[in-house]
Amino acid sequence: MTKVSASRNTEVGTSYIEASGSGLLVLHLVQGILVRVLRRDDPGDGGVWRCQDWSMSRDLRLRATFDSVAAFYQDARPDYPDELYSDLLATTGVTPPAHLLEVGCGPGKATLPLARMGFRISAVELGGALAAEARHRLAEFADVSVVTSSFEGWEPPTGVRFDLVYAATAWKWVDPEVKYAKAAALLTQGGHLAVWNADHPFPAGFDPFFTEIQQVYEEIGEGHGGPWPPPPPEDQPDPIAAEFEASGHFTVVGSKLYVWAVRYTADEYIALLDTFSGHIAMDPAKREPLYQEIRRRLAARSDGRLTRHWSAVLTVGRRRRAAVS
Repeated sequence: MTKVSASRNTEVGTSYIEASGSGLLVLHLVQGILVRVLRRDDPGDGGVWRCQDWSMSRDLRLRATFDSVAAFYQDARPDYPDELYSDLLATTGVTPPAHLLEVGCGPGKATLPLARMGFRISAVELGGALAAEARHRLAEFADVSVVTSSFEGWEPPTGVRFDLVYAATAWKWVDPEVKYAKAAALLTQGGHLAVWNADHPFPAGFDPFFTEIQQVYEEIGEGHGGPWPPPPPEDQPDPIAAEFEASGHFTVVGSKLYVWAVRYTADEYIALLDTFSGHIAMDPAKREPLYQEIRRRLAARSDGRLTRHWSAVLTVGRRRRAAVS
């Protein structure tokens, strides 16, 4: 397939135009953020353009907020369990020095463990400050590179394909119309896509602090918006597995839940909240009284700490064989 790429700068952003034998794709970015996707399946005169406007998407706005907390994101967020990485390698069969692609590496939270194992890693990160932080933390690894770009707008060097594409707490921020097809196209035959998130589960016996603080969230108009408490993590479905299958590009070969707990002081917990997109974007008139109430309630505890649970579901899919035309 022959592809032609071009770009055009305008007063309000940059348009990237890609043409191939199967159609045209125009990505319009403002300050490096994808805001509009135009597609035409048939590049001929009879082709019809389809437009997906992301400029009004709350998710789009929120995915750019993390760059503002690049300096302390790495220390505030917990490490993923060692068992998750062991299962990732066992399920995919990848071994060093296989070439991996990480989508949305942030400051390198999930890059460092795999780099230390000896993998070659190409990492793509939307935020300039986060990418710079990742480069600093990964400087000792000659086979690891970090590119500042959205995944949607990035292309590897000609002919480069990867044994594993993975995303840690980043996949939800990628255009659903692009991500599965693009990941499949970047993989070697039989390669894998692995996705996991860091979520807040509520297992049996979770800290009652979170029930108590819900009243404050409700008062400031930032309530949970669903039944409380949410179902325990073992009763939650794996929506990513369903997405993998529905995409038509991947067959799910593994899905596993991990749950762990971390103790936090008030300062540590507020530092953590400051790395969450919803809290970063929250009106200070709401955020400040919320944080004051968190400090007040934890100060009333004998040890001044809370226990927050974390969960991650590792979903692994194998690239399906391309149909023979």
